[in-house]
Amino acid sequence: MEVRDAGRNPTGAASAGGPVSDLDLLHAHVAGDRDAFGELFHRHRDRLWAVALRTIGDREEAADALQDAMLSAHRAAGRFRGDSAVTTWLHRIVVNACLDRIRRRQAHPTVPLPDGTRGPEDGSGVGGVEPAAPVRDHDTAMVVRDALAALPLEQRAALVLVDVQGYPVAEVARILRVAEGTVKSRCARGRARLAVTLGHLRPRPAPDGGSNVPGVTGGNPGPSPGVRSGSGRSRSSADQQEEA
Repeated sequence: MEVRDAGRNPTGAASAGGPVSDLDLLHAHVAGDRDAFGELFHRHRDRLWAVALRTIGDREEAADALQDAMLSAHRAAGRFRGDSAVTTWLHRIVVNACLDRIRRRQAHPTVPLPDGTRGPEDGSGVGGVEPAAPVRDHDTAMVVRDALAALPLEQRAALVLVDVQGYPVAEVARILRVAEGTVKSRCARGRARLAVTLGHLRPRPAPDGGSNVPGVTGGNPGPSPGVRSGSGRSRSSADQQEEA
């Protein structure tokens, strides 16, 4: 199979039409195609990078976590059972790699580097280009980042996926392998903590009746385009017990 030929399937036969699917690329990789996994990664690199960066809050750590995750996915592709979309599976591996790095960092604290700095000008870095925040918003972005970093890991992961990245709750439940109610509970608890920490960022009425202070989003902006849902399983109700 030639991966870049959209008219071929993983066996080399002509497909019915349209681009090669994520699942076809994964199967081609397992079958020995050396380009298939790279093509799959490049399709979803930007969103995977955004999840890693916002979960960890540090560019170098996020890049390392994303690299670890893709190496794991590359090696484990043959064990993919197809009980969820390939994108869900990839996001799950990235989130787990990030949480593992955060736990190790907490056990061995270091001084984090600020995110928001630019990578190579051509955007050829591991996760592509992450534009720096405008100067006037930089302090606010740093405060929000630090507030997210202070949340319990499970709440942070849920909030990043739902509120920051805009994934539907059902998709996040599949990524995290928990019940939808668990995702909602984690988000609600996380938002409550952020409301206390970031209360000073709430919009304040300007003299003319307008608002002169930027606010912080409080909910899921809606389903994210291009994210394909697949069937998944929920864990037992024990997973719905959350730490305050």
